[in-house]
Amino acid sequence: MFRSALCSAIFLLFVGSAGSEEPKIVWSARESPLYAKIRGLRDMNDKARAAATKELALEIRALPVVPNKLRLAANLTNLSTEGDFGRDTLQEVTTTLAQCLREQPQRAPEGKPRPAAPYTSLAQLVKYEHMQASLDDAQFDFAMAKLAADDAERDDADFTLADLDGRKWTRKALIGKVVVVNFWATWCPPCRKEMPDLDALYKKFKTQGLVVLAISDEDEAKVRAFRKTRAVSYPVMLDKGRQVNELFRVEGIPKTYIYGRDGKLVTESIDMRTRAQFLEMLAQAGIR
Repeated sequence: MFRSALCSAIFLLFVGSAGSEEPKIVWSARESPLYAKIRGLRDMNDKARAAATKELALEIRALPVVPNKLRLAANLTNLSTEGDFGRDTLQEVTTTLAQCLREQPQRAPEGKPRPAAPYTSLAQLVKYEHMQASLDDAQFDFAMAKLAADDAERDDADFTLADLDGRKWTRKALIGKVVVVNFWATWCPPCRKEMPDLDALYKKFKTQGLVVLAISDEDEAKVRAFRKTRAVSYPVMLDKGRQVNELFRVEGIPKTYIYGRDGKLVTESIDMRTRAQFLEMLAQAGIR
C-alpha cells in the first residue's frame, strides 16, 4: 500500500479477503465506539494516550470476530508507534494484531509483490520495535523477508540532494559522520512533533560528527514557507520525483534511518520518535 502509514493520518483501508478494496466502511454498534476512541487518541497527552491505547488493544482483542475487528486493530497499530507509550502497551497492540490476523487472514493484493498491509505492520513491530508475536502465515513470513531485503538495499543506498540553501549532500561522501536520514512532510503531524527534538539533538551533537538530512517530496515553495515558521537548523532538502523515497522503500512517514561512521545502516524507526528514543538510536551509532 502506498505510504502504508501515511503519517498515520489516514486510517487503513486494507485489502479484504476477497482481494478488493472496500469503498465504504460500515461500523457496527459494537465497533463504532472503539473506532471513535481510536480517532481521539491524538487529542490526548502521552500518559493518557498510553493508557487508552492499551485499553483499546484489550477491548478489540475481546471482541468476537466482527467484520471490522482486524481493521480496528490495524488502525490502532498505525497510531501506537507515534512516540513512546510504553513497551507493555505496544506489546498488547502487537498481540491483538496477531490474534486478529489469525482470526481474519487476508489475501495479498492481486498483482502486487507484497503482503497485505496488516502483515507488514506486524512484521515491523517484531523486527524494529522488538515485540513478540507468533503467526503461522506465509504472508507474515513474506513480510519479514521483505523487510530484511529492503534493509539490505538501504544499507547500500546512496543519493545526492541539494538542501534549501543550495548545498549538495551525498550520503556515501559522509563516511566518518553519523548520518540521520529523516523522511518527513509539512502536512504530517508526527513529523512536525518530532522536529524540535531532532533539531535539539543535532545542535548538541553536530560537533561529534552528527549530520541530519531531512528529506521531503513536497513542492519547494511549500517547504520553504514551512521552514520560515520553524527553527530548524539541520539541512532540509527536496526529493523531486520521489527517487530517494523509492530508493529507501518509504511507504509511510516519518521514517528515520541512522548510518554509522562506517557508512552502514545501524538502526531505523518506523514512525515518530521522542527525544529519548532518538538518543537510544544515536547511542547505537556511537553518539552519547
